[in-house]
Amino acid sequence: MQQLRQEKSWSQAELAAKLNVSRQTVNAIERERYDPSLELAFRIARLFDRKIEEIFLP
Repeated sequence: MQQLRQEKSWSQAELAAKLNVSRQTVNAIERERYDPSLELAFRIARLFDRKIEEIFLP
C-alpha cells in the first residue's frame, strides 16, 4: 500500500483522510502491524482502483 500511496504523492495523513481513518492506522497497515477490516480493505482497493489481492497479498 505504501508504494501505491507514494505513486500518488499522498502523505499518510492525506490517505488517512481519504479513508476516514487515523494516520496511525495507515502507518500500521503499511508496516504490516495491522490487518484492516474487510470494509476498510474494500475502501482501500476502490481508492487505488485495484483488487484487494493486489494490495494485501504478496
